[in-house]
Amino acid sequence: MTQMQATVESSLDATTDALVGEWLTLQEAADRLGLNLKRTKQLIRDHKLLGVQRNGTVMVPAAFIRDGQVVKGLPGTLTLLSDAGYDSVETLRWLFTADDTLPGTPVQALLENRGTEIRRRAQALAF
Repeated sequence: MTQMQATVESSLDATTDALVGEWLTLQEAADRLGLNLKRTKQLIRDHKLLGVQRNGTVMVPAAFIRDGQVVKGLPGTLTLLSDAGYDSVETLRWLFTADDTLPGTPVQALLENRGTEIRRRAQALAF
């Protein structure tokens, strides 16, 4: 198993797939980021971006890229969730599930520059 395969080993279930909505292929993600494919794969390996197997190919949620960059606060949040024992699919489920106390989803909060609260909540999951 390559390191890239190990990073995206989790199988995506239909419920989580539906929560995420819009997906990008690795090439589409690379194009939106203005990077080459190799560098985009490195972002996934480094847990700065999240990719999962979907329909036989590695894909990235479109919501993770805004204005040509990885959404501010996403890399730190991914690290915290990984440290809490979340796999890729569990991480997606947590990021895209609505939470009335936010309001909205954690990924919406990141997009709205409310990352401090999201990282606090993700950190609390490890305890």
